[in-house]
Amino acid sequence: MMKVKVILSAIALFCVGFVAQAQQDLKIGYTNVELLIDLMPEMEQIGADLQDYQAQLQTNIQTKIADFQRKVQAFQQAAPTMAEDAMNQRRAELQRQEQELQKFEQDAQVSYQRKLQELLEPVQQKVFNAINAVAAENNYTHIFSETAGNAPVLLYTRDEDQFTELVIAKLGITLPERPQQ
Repeated sequence: MMKVKVILSAIALFCVGFVAQAQQDLKIGYTNVELLIDLMPEMEQIGADLQDYQAQLQTNIQTKIADFQRKVQAFQQAAPTMAEDAMNQRRAELQRQEQELQKFEQDAQVSYQRKLQELLEPVQQKVFNAINAVAAENNYTHIFSETAGNAPVLLYTRDEDQFTELVIAKLGITLPERPQQ
């Protein structure tokens, strides 16, 4: 019986020592990826480029809508004098054009999303590379994003483990001052 107590005590001490060592090796940080991306100097140009692209898409859509509306109006004016077969044929053509217009609008949305991703990808890569570099340089074992969505979010960390400022410094950008209340 005494031998069992000694063995259990030795195992307990071993486990406590192992847990204490594991806690010393663990360094967790958190950052706000969205904030880092928003602070990147490239974002101003990206915003302008996206606005121009969206305006171009919107102009194309408006042109197609106006053209379609003119065709519908012309049909409505001519319909009373049209033969039944010609009227049915014209209706079918207008329905096809309306579907094409809807598809064009959907394609424009997809095109905008692709353009957004294309423009953001280099900035995102730059931020993630900086996060990885700062984590390695400062011996962090885990970094969590404050805006992780549905993913697990770290709920507590020490102030000295805040990571965003380190990445901002690595990127060479400045954090805007918060308004005093």
